[in-house]
Amino acid sequence: MSDSAKGLRIVFAGTPDFAATNLQALINAGHNVIGVYTQPDRPAGRGRKLKPSPVKQVALDNQLDVFQPLNFKEEGALDILQNLQADLMVVVAYGILLPKVVLEAPRLGCINVHASLLPRWRGAAPIHRAVLAGDTETGVTIMQMDEGLDTGGMLLKSSCAINPCESSGELHDKLAVIGAEALLKSLPGLADSSLIAEPQDNEQANYAHKLEKAEGSIDWQQSATRIARQICGLSPWPVAYTQLNGETMRIWQAEVSDQTTNAAAGSVVSTDKKAIHIACGEGVLSLLHIQLPGSKAMPTSAVLNSKRDLFADGMQLG
Repeated sequence: MSDSAKGLRIVFAGTPDFAATNLQALINAGHNVIGVYTQPDRPAGRGRKLKPSPVKQVALDNQLDVFQPLNFKEEGALDILQNLQADLMVVVAYGILLPKVVLEAPRLGCINVHASLLPRWRGAAPIHRAVLAGDTETGVTIMQMDEGLDTGGMLLKSSCAINPCESSGELHDKLAVIGAEALLKSLPGLADSSLIAEPQDNEQANYAHKLEKAEGSIDWQQSATRIARQICGLSPWPVAYTQLNGETMRIWQAEVSDQTTNAAAGSVVSTDKKAIHIACGEGVLSLLHIQLPGSKAMPTSAVLNSKRDLFADGMQLG
């Protein structure tokens, strides 16, 4: 790490686990993090007690100053930020829209660690949308922030393959590490002004809409390939689901089978030691990890040991 990068006064802004991984990487690398912004504590669990965000927990564990304004319209919030006299703000899944006056407060502005190879997926759910769309590659873009939604100039990219049957949760964890590495790699070039932002091609952009629970409903008339992507893309939230005897069964993991069938879409073709094979509008889908109504999620093999009678050949789902 260059001396110029090490000397940067960095303010970090982020909230979930993805952001916490990036904050921890900055700390571990010895960067000068002078303050941490994160969303206010939220009620969580059965007792609805206030719970700090993962980013706040990392900040507290490392004795960093934490700021939690609802937004920067709050009285005094902007003054506090400006008084920190930051060289740079690093923003990672903060969840609060930053006005122009905040973007311009640090000497070098604000950069964002975005979980997509921009401009492919802009918006709230780039990881999930990449899986749902069947993308075979994704990655992280370090971006100079502007007033648009993920429209700023691209400073550095790091790519990775999306593996078959890889869930959004697995990809999230992989990209968090890749993002942290890319962030650290970008800082020396920002410090000495050698890293030049490349404009995005707006015509190549897609909007990654926030996930809705209703997207989990499986239409068995779709192809096995499309349903497999749906199941992977919506794991671990909101989780794809279908109806089993009038109740909701969640499907956490599945893969396309090489079987062929003329059975009606949504019907059980067969079962074996590890999977339930379901006919689709095109092809057959093998269910590998399911959650029966009122039960925990578990491997299909374990379910079949005691509940195989629920999945007799020809039995209809949906």
